[in-house]
Amino acid sequence: MAANDLTFEQIVTVLNSIAQQATGQAQLTATNTSDFITVAQTTLKAGADPIMNAISQTLSKTIFSIRPYFEKFQGLRVDSIRWGNHVRKLSPVDRPFIQADKWNLTDGSTVDPFVIRQPEILQTNFYGADTYADELTVFDDQLDNAFKGPDEFGSFISMIMSNITDKHAQAREALARACIANLIGGKVAGDSGNVIHLLAEYNTATGITPALTTQTVLQPANYAPFMQWVYARIAEMSSKLTERTTKYHINVTGKPIARHTPMERQKVFMYAPARYQIDARVLADTYHDTFLRFAADETVNYWQAIDDPAAINVKPTYMGSNGALTTPANAAKTDNIFAVLMDEEAAGYTTIHEKMGSIYNPRGEYSNIFWSFDLRYWNDFTENCVVFLLD
Repeated sequence: MAANDLTFEQIVTVLNSIAQQATGQAQLTATNTSDFITVAQTTLKAGADPIMNAISQTLSKTIFSIRPYFEKFQGLRVDSIRWGNHVRKLSPVDRPFIQADKWNLTDGSTVDPFVIRQPEILQTNFYGADTYADELTVFDDQLDNAFKGPDEFGSFISMIMSNITDKHAQAREALARACIANLIGGKVAGDSGNVIHLLAEYNTATGITPALTTQTVLQPANYAPFMQWVYARIAEMSSKLTERTTKYHINVTGKPIARHTPMERQKVFMYAPARYQIDARVLADTYHDTFLRFAADETVNYWQAIDDPAAINVKPTYMGSNGALTTPANAAKTDNIFAVLMDEEAAGYTTIHEKMGSIYNPRGEYSNIFWSFDLRYWNDFTENCVVFLLD
């Protein structure tokens, strides 16, 4: 769990694996998301500041991409941070009410107005960051013979830079997918009460015989009624998250936190194939379209690997009820992921440093361009989050 220490964790190996699964170069693979996810914990750590061990380089030139790739999960990106060695989050804990002494007063009695009753606070801490880099060499003259003139050469360089920009965007997207996958895996492993099994609940609620399976639910006669019920179930949970309760997140023993998530602070990630099926097979047969329009924040084509789109296979890190981090011994696969409904602070990523610099070699007559990225991908299991599985 080096990602949750005061270090900048090299994540090139896990990043390359995640990116290969996302682009279809590799099958769904057990992935140790605990290698890079920063999870809120109550442990307070201290460490040496490593910043003076490196000298950052200056941005020398801006390249405007001609066809940028806009990565998915941009809704997870929050404000950048720079100073300090970790982030702390303070959450007030409700203390019990006290009796009203005015009804107990008698002649000659007194009431002490100076009794100390301090507020109770839970402090959770986020540590570490993930770091990776990229490099490109640009020659002065060696490519001259390959092009007709400066315009064509410029188009070539622009194409290369556009590809680099797209690659960097996809790297952020791949790690954002793994950030959500760690959140899902952590809920399944450590907060199963907030994992809703839609098909099992539907079978119980309706008493349908025979009970529907993941295959028979797709039959025309079954699909529309089931998805109408699913919509209502998600809408119900969305409404419940607006209530101030201790139910929909992990609580530290002795310091339960009452959370509420207004509608405008909720994020919904819904599996795209199911959403499109709802649009085509359910909305088309419904007179009142607005009844089934669920305002998902983003549709997800695949959660981890494009070749196994509805599943994840991760070894997550999550915070237990003792406030410490927990990581299962082995990765576990979760299938039929339908949707994630969460508070905006339950998961995200923030940029700590993102730099570009170059250095010129006069003897070789070429320039090396360097990019470096320091980001923190985080989960906070003390925030509201509900996972919906289609099983």
